[in-house]
Amino acid sequence: MDETRQLIEGARELGVALPPDKAASLLRLLDELAQWNRSFNLTAITAREKMITHHLLDSLSIHADVQGQAVADVGTGAGFPGLPLALVDPGRHYTLVDSNNKKVRFVAHAARTLGLSNVTPLHARVETLRPAAPFDTVVARAFAALPEILERVAPLCGPATRVVAMKGKRPDEEIAALPAGWRLIEMRSLQIPGLADARSIVVLGRTPPP
Repeated sequence: MDETRQLIEGARELGVALPPDKAASLLRLLDELAQWNRSFNLTAITAREKMITHHLLDSLSIHADVQGQAVADVGTGAGFPGLPLALVDPGRHYTLVDSNNKKVRFVAHAARTLGLSNVTPLHARVETLRPAAPFDTVVARAFAALPEILERVAPLCGPATRVVAMKGKRPDEEIAALPAGWRLIEMRSLQIPGLADARSIVVLGRTPPP
């Protein structure tokens, strides 16, 4: 199976309709990542097929969990899941945050190259941010344990913000240790096409006032 077909069919299994031009742009993102990776060591995943599954399809797996217009991807690394989501969601604005300057430089380069005007790269530590308005959705992929994630992203969140955490196996112990003021909205296991590793999605929100 060629890469474009693998990507389109994998996205379809995840409930994402991916036109051929969008698939081509996502594959170009991998081209840019592979080129930069030779000099800057942005990702440990270098096999092309694994880049498609572990970076692109894994990122698209939370598409249905994103809500609202303003989305923050905290600890974005080389731009995942933020860049693929921004490409398939041109109507939403994505702020991609990381403390590693070389990774943020790549995110900025990739956004320019792909013409993603809905992406703002931000070199910062998440816990230092004080946005003018809360984000509608905050996504975190392999960022930290859930209690630490919530502590660090709290300044980005309002009463209606959803925090979407991408995890490996079900983090039941982390769920049991959620800090006061937060609640579990949904947790589900997920199968990424072509990826055998366990994946789960955890959606969290503020506890409504009494």
